[in-house]
Amino acid sequence: MIRPKYDEAWPEPLKLSYSYDELELWDNRRDLSYSYQYKSRRGWALHTIEELVCAGGTILDVAAASGNFTLPLAEKGYRVTWNDLRSEIAELVKLKYEFGDVEYAPGNIFDFEHEWIGRFDAVLAAEVIEHMAHPDMFLVCVASMLRPGGRLFLTTPNGGYFRNKNPRFSDCPDPQVFESVQFKPNADGHIFLLHWDECGTLAASAGLEVERIALLTNPLTCGHVKLGCLLPYLPAGLVWALESETRKLPRALSKRINTQMVAVLRKLAR
Repeated sequence: MIRPKYDEAWPEPLKLSYSYDELELWDNRRDLSYSYQYKSRRGWALHTIEELVCAGGTILDVAAASGNFTLPLAEKGYRVTWNDLRSEIAELVKLKYEFGDVEYAPGNIFDFEHEWIGRFDAVLAAEVIEHMAHPDMFLVCVASMLRPGGRLFLTTPNGGYFRNKNPRFSDCPDPQVFESVQFKPNADGHIFLLHWDECGTLAASAGLEVERIALLTNPLTCGHVKLGCLLPYLPAGLVWALESETRKLPRALSKRINTQMVAVLRKLAR
């Protein structure tokens, strides 16, 4: 992946995306809590995809932003389709592109539901489902795009985390009231945060089964409860060692302590 040179003439969406790239890829230290938690889930996704999806397979990267999953997957030999509502960000992805098979398909994922039936070996939805007014419909949509036995790789904030104040989707009588605010980026656009038990229920209703599910990212790694002030002074190796240990906590405690849920959902053969 190429690191493009910042250009003051870029439109604002590219400038904003590049500022996130500095935190996510280029080791800018101005917000270490953001960087650590991003690298935690990105590392899980890239490693798990490479483990479970054969090289040369087709992957859809939903709401892929500046392509920080798309491009390394293409470089590993996958045929990747980049998708995002913000079509202009594709220009930054192209500036970063070095090699590999990438197709650009900007737009609303629901508009491709019938066009892409059974097209992909895998779909990646990293920090997407929590921005949906209808996460159940989202899962049905992406499941339809998977081949039988294909996998959805999902990362999303953990609804069971002790600081979470967002509602459960299963407790909402009328999700339609949130349609006007869905698809907003960043944490202020979160609508529902999924809980461990909901993941299996929603997956089953979409013809998917939970193949793997885990919890990542402790309050230190993400800088919560004022722990972020410690991160500039702690060796990265120590932070990652503590992150590794908190992933091994008993599930009841882990669901309260860890901020991130990651899952592999496999499409059932029918």
